[in-house]
Amino acid sequence: MGGLMVWVVYRRIRRNFGRQVIHTRKMTVRTGLFALFACLLLTVGFAGLPLAEGALAGLIIGGAMGMVGLRLTRFELGTGETDCYIPNPWLGAALTALLVGRMVYRFVILGAAMHGGPAPAHGPGDSPLTMAIVGLTLGYYLSYYAGILVHHRRFKRQALAQAA
Repeated sequence: MGGLMVWVVYRRIRRNFGRQVIHTRKMTVRTGLFALFACLLLTVGFAGLPLAEGALAGLIIGGAMGMVGLRLTRFELGTGETDCYIPNPWLGAALTALLVGRMVYRFVILGAAMHGGPAPAHGPGDSPLTMAIVGLTLGYYLSYYAGILVHHRRFKRQALAQAA
């Protein structure tokens, strides 16, 4: 499981730097999955209202950050289907670092509790702060990828109109 988590984090970090090819089908599926995960995240309200509040706050702030990230993204029109975007590396890297840092913190606290240390106040997913950080990440990438799809279509239309 640890190896899978490292691989996922590596891929996430790699997508924050350099030119990224726009694959509209993959991005559409990814956006749909993020929307589904965001809806599922909000169901934590059944376990406790503070968890849902943290998740909702994270989703809202993450969505706003995604719009900022979109303004800082550059688009390049390539040949054929090789249109690209260049994301702002600071926003995506900061979100990834925040999420990984929170996960490491939770695992350290749980590991200490399993070895006779003080029991954590919350379980692994029972913290409103953890839910807010997960919501922040989901909200950011949901709005960012949806925005890339919309802006790519607009950018491509403008480039074709200028060429004609």
